[in-house]
Amino acid sequence: MTSSAYASDLPVPVVAAASLPIAGSSQRFPVRRIYCVGRNYVEHIREMKEGDERDPPFFFQKPADALVEDGAVMSYPADTEDFQFEIELVVALGAGGCKLSRNNALDSVFGYAVGIDLTRRDRQREMRAKMLPWERGKSFDASAPCGAIHRVTEVGHPARGAITLDVNGRERQRGDLSQMIWNVPEIIANLSSSYRLAPGDLVMTGTPAGVGPLLPGDRVTGAVEGVGRIAITIGARET
Repeated sequence: MTSSAYASDLPVPVVAAASLPIAGSSQRFPVRRIYCVGRNYVEHIREMKEGDERDPPFFFQKPADALVEDGAVMSYPADTEDFQFEIELVVALGAGGCKLSRNNALDSVFGYAVGIDLTRRDRQREMRAKMLPWERGKSFDASAPCGAIHRVTEVGHPARGAITLDVNGRERQRGDLSQMIWNVPEIIANLSSSYRLAPGDLVMTGTPAGVGPLLPGDRVTGAVEGVGRIAITIGARET
């Protein structure tokens, strides 16, 4: 028995696969999964007052259809009174596998982008206090804005450089990629010890300190030095 089927054989409409633009190209990058790294900057661990700074980062996922492209106006989500931003470097994989070594992990990278891990912080804290999964706080609709993918041939493998986020022209987050507890090859190697990575996977690599709330009408812009930028606008509350 196979899981594949033609569209005409299915009882409900087929939803188009998620994808992101590739900078300088008419092609798009198909997205399979979105992995997210938790607690990967020391100052963010301190501001959140959670965990031991010596603990390794951990991983959670967002659905691929949670992606929001650069320039979008997105609704302030339902089920929260504390909607927050987290700027992140995003890694796009062009190859995969299991148990990759740190020495060859970068061979699997197609490119990089700038992303924002949007969070229903009140729901996340509730789930954490009850020792329940974080999906309600992290994996909701439109929770993963992401800019265009910039190929490795264009931007290389950024290991240092400013990572920033502004709200309405005021800087709210500033860090440096060199401050990551785990760097990109270490993240990929660790992920591949638990998951079979594949082309189309995205990895959001964690956020520096300065996270905070958003309100309807806010204009949010993020940037990673040497990689690119992203801008979104928060619209009216969902009803």
